[in-house]
Formats: sequence, structure tokens, C-alpha cells
Amino acid sequence: MKSAFNGAVIGLLLLFCGHISVAQSHLKNRKILQQMQQAEKSAVLLSPNAKLFPVQDLERRTIVSVKLDDKHQAIFDSLAIYYAGLQKMDADKYKDSADLNDLEDDLNGYNTVLVSVTAAGMRKAKYLDFIYDVSHRKDMILIIYGKDENKLRLTGIHCPVLWMPVDNKFAAAVAAQMVFGGIGVTGKLPRSLGIGFPKGAGVKTLATRLKYTVPEELGINIKSLKEIDAIAQEGIDKKAAPGMVVLAVKNGKVFFRKAYGHHTYDGRVADKITDLFDMASVTKITATTPSVMHLVETGQLNMDSSIGHYIARARKSPMSDIPVREVMLHQAGFVPFINFPKLITPNDFRRDSSVAFPTKVADDYYIRRGFFKDFMWPTMLYSPILTRGKYVYSDISMYVMQAIIEGLTDTTLDKYAYKHFFAPLGMHSTDYLPRYKFPLNSIVPTEDDTSFRGTLLDGYVHDEGAALKGGVAGHAGLFSTATDLAAYYQMLLNKGTYGGRRYFNAGTVTTFTNNESKVSRRGYGFDRVDPDKSKSYPSKLASPHTFGHTGYTGTCVWVDQDRQLVYIFLSNRVNPTRSPMLSRLEIRGRIQDVFNKAIDNIGK
Repeated sequence: MKSAFNGAVIGLLLLFCGHISVAQSHLKNRKILQQMQQAEKSAVLLSPNAKLFPVQDLERRTIVSVKLDDKHQAIFDSLAIYYAGLQKMDADKYKDSADLNDLEDDLNGYNTVLVSVTAAGMRKAKYLDFIYDVSHRKDMILIIYGKDENKLRLTGIHCPVLWMPVDNKFAAAVAAQMVFGGIGVTGKLPRSLGIGFPKGAGVKTLATRLKYTVPEELGINIKSLKEIDAIAQEGIDKKAAPGMVVLAVKNGKVFFRKAYGHHTYDGRVADKITDLFDMASVTKITATTPSVMHLVETGQLNMDSSIGHYIARARKSPMSDIPVREVMLHQAGFVPFINFPKLITPNDFRRDSSVAFPTKVADDYYIRRGFFKDFMWPTMLYSPILTRGKYVYSDISMYVMQAIIEGLTDTTLDKYAYKHFFAPLGMHSTDYLPRYKFPLNSIVPTEDDTSFRGTLLDGYVHDEGAALKGGVAGHAGLFSTATDLAAYYQMLLNKGTYGGRRYFNAGTVTTFTNNESKVSRRGYGFDRVDPDKSKSYPSKLASPHTFGHTGYTGTCVWVDQDRQLVYIFLSNRVNPTRSPMLSRLEIRGRIQDVFNKAIDNIGK
């Protein structure tokens, strides 16, 4: 029995570190599920401050996770980081002190504190003093592990208390998800814990965010997903991409997430679930389109108004009378591509920065002041308009929408999207210009650009136009992780709600993600499944109600409404150079269909 338990623990560690293997057995996964369900069933929330639990208002929170004496804190933190950005502190670093006053002072700068302690630890005076003090000074959630309930000292603690009678790694995994709303709390006290905590006490909460689990919870045998490993390895072996991350959500439950390969073919840095990838055109539907949706919903933007109505500089251009609706459908008649790097002259850039050359495009490459405003933007504005009403995919569409968004909001697109979507959704690893905000070793490099910038693009946007604009563009420039994207696209699948908050009305999501074009498969901003089944786009088995987008760097996100599936695939197929093998081998679509088949076979 002990060996079976240890095997399940190892499986749990792999699962929550993002490296769950389909070689892991169905029986081990069922053991993990059983242990997690036991922890879920026994957990009790004792809360004099129910508004804090589960954690809300992520955009205003600076969170720190404090370990007092819980030996399973690593598991707790590995799950918590999927929901929100947080720092970690360990009381062991202060063990030579008779008190934890230094630790308490080190909490300055954090307004939300998650404290993990065992029931036995609740008998230690310095732990109790710390808990009492912090619970009265800050928003705090106390997680207590263990069955020593008769000796728990809860009087005077001014914060929600999550009591996990089970004290193991499974309980830590469950506790983290309960704290952030991935799992609801339903347990009641089996006996009184003293004044204020009678038998039967316990606050119920609902699951409002993603849950991280094993496929077996959904009735999917892990063996049915075995082919994903083989497809991913085939892609790596045949140089489709040096590495990739795959994640899938069904019914709000993340049942598969795994990193394959490495950042580059030299094999030095392994891909991780938490790595940031260049989203390329997935930027269009993750930053620009939701901003448009929000402006439409709040009455600031009318899809039937013209470009010239919103952009004064466009009023004398060929695009002036084109309605926003046609822009969002790629039916405005814009030219499909302008190769701006080919139009750069030696006078346009320098290898060192200066007042005249302030925009950093890459290492040792600075573009002159006003290059976008005075050259790139007029070039797009006055480009010839092709056949209106015909589907022609063009990045100019999202340059235009960015200009409209920024004109209406008096702020930049990156700041607007972060404020309204990324921060409140807990997408703490999603942003533009990642090189200045995240550790470089967590950002997956793209192309070794020998023809334009002369450097490996590590933390710099791959798209040339977005780079010349300064890194923030409507069509490209966003970097993100698989778990961050999962939250956003689950919100869309939920018709606008996530984490107890409504971001869009259901009708807005339906309108934008539906097929709204009479001449193509497109929605407003979103791509959709191709009705021509011979094209197998995005995959052979994708349902007709599938929306999403692909990215040039080797990314894609697809939401299958019929299957309640969110499928995310991230790679850097342009490293070291632009490989066509990802598409030729149909890596993305084949993996998507493994999930489709597994879901279709549930209960059979």
C-alpha cells in the first residue's frame, strides 16, 4: 500500500509541475483522483471574512505565500502560481529568532498573505503571535493541515481559515485551488472546535476558476492521450519546433498540460508550462479583440461607424469610409502585407540609442524617432484599397483597430488590455515587452534574425512591423503562458464570466465569436473552423462551433463550444529559422483531434 501511495505522490508532483506523462498509468491517476477527492470532501472553511475567500480582485492584490511549518508548501505554491502572481516566504529562514517579527516586517509591500501551518504548529506561541498580528493588519487566509483539531486555537484570528484535516501533498494541491476558487468548499465541522465554531459549521463556496486535475475525473483514460507524446516528439525530431507546450481544458477542468523539448535545439533549457511564448497573431484575439468588445459593449465604439469617424488622420485616405465591421472581418480591402524592413534606409536606424533614435527594436538596433508615425502609419493609411467585401487577411486591420482603441481610451493598447482583462483574470505572465518584466530564461526565443535585426530574438517580438512600432501592436507583440491563456479563453467559453466576475455580456461573446461574414469563415477578430472539411482546419474533427486563431510563431488557441474544450498549443517553430514543418506535419491539428476523440469517447 505504501508503494502505491508513493507512486501516486510522484504522479501528483509531475502533474502539478506541468510534466504529467501519458505513460503514467490509468490506475495511478485514479489513485491521485481518489486522494484529491478525499481531501476535497473533508476540507472545511471557517470564515469570519467570507468576502476574501476565494481570493477576489486579483488586479489590486500583491500576494505572498508564507510557509510556517507545512512540508507540502511547494505543491501549494505550484498550483497557486497558475491563478495569480505571488512571492514565497519560509519561516525556516527566521528559525534562529525567538519570534517572527522580521518575517512580519518583510511582508511590507504585500496586501494579501496566504499562511500555511500544521495543526501541531498552531500550538507554537511564535506562530500564533504572527498569525494574530498579520490577520489584523492585512488580508490573510490561514490554511491549517492535520487532524489535531481539539487543540486548534482560532479565537481572535481575524481571517478566513481553511482547515484541511488531511495533511499530505494532495491536500496542499486541493487547498491552493480552493483558495483561488478552482474548487468549491462544501465540508462541515464533524465536531465543535469551541466557541464560534460549533459542530456543522462551515462556509460553502463555488468553483469559479479553472480546476487542475487528471483526465480520469472527466472519464478520460490517460492512455487515450498517449498519441500526443508521439506527435510532439515527431514534431521535434523533424525540426517543426525545438519545443512546445500543450494544454487542454474540458468543462472548466485542466486535464492535460505538458511541456516538450527545449527552448532551442541545443537542448540547454527545457520548455516549462510557465514559459512565455510570442503569441504572434493570437495577440489579435487576446488583446485587441477583447478591447474592441469592451468598447462596443460600453457604447464607445459603433461597428457601423467608419474609420474616418474615429481616426482624423484617415479622413483624407482611401480607408476613410470603411466601416469598423469590415475591418474586424478582414473585408476592408487592405493590402495583405507591407514589408517595412525592406523600406528602411541607413538613416533610419542606429546601433546605439539616442534622443533621435529612442525606439529599441532588438539588441543593438534602434529606430529613429517618429518612424512609425511619420512613415509606417502614412504608408498603411494611403495604401490602395483592394476589392471591398472580399476576404483578404491583412495585419493592417489590427493596426487600425489599435489606433481606434487608443484614440477612444486615451491610453495605450497594452495598458488597456492589462487593466481590463489580464490583471483581473490573474494573467500575471501575459504582457507586451516581456524582456523588461520577466526573467529572460522564462521567455522562449524565436528566430535568429540574420536578415533584419542581426540577433537572436529573445524577449523581442518576432513580427517586424510590431518591432518597428516599439513592441506594442494590435496584430502582434503579446507574450503569454498556456495557463494564463486558459483562464481568458475559459472566460469566453463561459460566455463572459470567470472568477465570479462578468467581463462581457453573453450576447457580446456570441456575436464576436459567431460566423458573421457572408464571404468567409471569420468572426469579428476571431478565426473559425473552415466549413470545407477537406481543409481540415483547424483539425479534422473540430466542431462547427469552434473559434480561435493561429500565430505565425507556431501558436494556436481553439475553443470548441460543442465539446466545452479549450485547446492551447504553444511553440517557437521559427527558431532558429522559419520552419514549415509544423503545418506540413499538421502537428497542431493532430494533437487537437486526440483530445476531440478522447472527449467523444467519454462514457463509451
